[in-house]
Amino acid sequence: MITRFSIVTLVIFIISTVFVIHPVSFKLPARLPYCGGRRVPINLNTAPILAIAILWASQCLGGTQIRNGIVGTDDIKPYNILILFISLAYMAITLDITGVLQAAAFWVSNKGGSNTRKLFFYFYVMLTILSVVLGNDPVILSGTAFLVYYTAATKLEPTAWLMAEFAAANTASMVLFVGNPTNVVICEGFGINNAAFTAYTILPFVACVVACYIVLAVQFRDEKYLPRKVPLTAKLNVREVLRDPVGAWVGSIILGTCLVVIIVVSFFKVDVWKISLPFAAAKFIFDLGWDYYRFAPQRNDAKEDSSDDPMVSELQRAMSMPNNIQKSETFVSIDATLPTSQTDSPESSTTLPPKPKSIKLSPYLKQISTSFSRRFRTLSTALPRLPFALIPFAFSQFILIEALSHQGWIEVFSHWLVKASNRQVYPTIWIIGVLGVLLCNLAGTNIGATILLTKIVRSAPGFPEDSTRAAAIALAVASNIGAVSFTFSASLAGLLWKTILNQKNITITQKSFAFWNILPLAAMTGVGLAIVSAEMAVLY
Repeated sequence: MITRFSIVTLVIFIISTVFVIHPVSFKLPARLPYCGGRRVPINLNTAPILAIAILWASQCLGGTQIRNGIVGTDDIKPYNILILFISLAYMAITLDITGVLQAAAFWVSNKGGSNTRKLFFYFYVMLTILSVVLGNDPVILSGTAFLVYYTAATKLEPTAWLMAEFAAANTASMVLFVGNPTNVVICEGFGINNAAFTAYTILPFVACVVACYIVLAVQFRDEKYLPRKVPLTAKLNVREVLRDPVGAWVGSIILGTCLVVIIVVSFFKVDVWKISLPFAAAKFIFDLGWDYYRFAPQRNDAKEDSSDDPMVSELQRAMSMPNNIQKSETFVSIDATLPTSQTDSPESSTTLPPKPKSIKLSPYLKQISTSFSRRFRTLSTALPRLPFALIPFAFSQFILIEALSHQGWIEVFSHWLVKASNRQVYPTIWIIGVLGVLLCNLAGTNIGATILLTKIVRSAPGFPEDSTRAAAIALAVASNIGAVSFTFSASLAGLLWKTILNQKNITITQKSFAFWNILPLAAMTGVGLAIVSAEMAVLY
């Protein structure tokens, strides 16, 4: 029964997703004590939590729904998903800090030479492969920064390279179930074995990647975006940017072993966080010990912090830049917040964003912080990069979906699905696939869309096993390619990508983002769901 509480719950849920997509802020009156005059944001971090508070106060949800949103229902365990994701993110980010991704980019650049089209293809393949193994977030972190510096150094228009990187990183995350939190939701929600998940998604992934590249190559065929030649004057020194070879080897072995063990134990119904967390702890202990040893003050080879980024210095040398280029705002350390990109494209802007306010620390705490950063450089760099903002957001999404279920909306939506698909395999694939892509933009990122559609399919009365499995694979494709969509908030990777570009002073507007993504998304949706349909035809 739909009641007034049900209507209120749905309206509050929709309003919260609107603020996730289009954040706003307002200033508190100056007369208020303690917090007067401060700006209060209503965004991805605050809107869902505020919605939960309003629904709880209005008795639209209770403690049971909040608990279920944290502990989980229907075999979906939110804590399992988040511990897995954070632990894998730590291993991937600390591996990235060693310089592996930058070294791979330099190697690809050398292979491509001065042929821009070849370089574009090689970078696309490299970013795809790295994203399969590491997931999209670490590749977005390092790949975006590298391409900003690389395109500025070679005077290339950055739009084509950045859009291709974003598409490749997000599409590739559908291969392994650990590549995206949405994949874990699907595996747990539909009871899909981790190895079987890859078997189902590998062919749609290949089709989507090929289709996406073809569309991107056609879209950016103009020499404004991809000229014939890159003004490359020397080979890039790959070893120069591999800051920590020992850490790179150890990190690769730990992460690779972890992924293999997770796939193997999935056959024995073991919670994946019980595997990923010990591996992340082992990597944490190694990072502590290795940093303590190599940055010890008494060691002769312990180097002081340098303002020169190895990647920037090497680009400066290879591209025959002016000697003073290191001092410009374009080429500063990779961890800097205010570099500038010089470009004449309509998608770019040269307006500097306001400088972030630094946190004031007491002299004693400042000394401790400085000492820690010098002695444990890997941890001091990796910990701020971890996606901790995902934790409250994901839990709040689970709780809001539980509220919808409590008020009867999941049951209503599942009956609509039954009527629209008639419980048949192929209509189910296309309905769930297209809805998944659209809801990534409208339901509070792809995480919210995946949780909602998983609950709907699981609740559909009389849904046969083959249609349920088809819906799961279609949703796996949609939740990953859905990030390559119309809004930055379609995925957390999109918000991260946008934030990095803002810090690097490159502005890609929402309109431009949607314009460049619409054709690749349409192509990937078509071929991806067609391959899923073909797979289901063979299996069933």
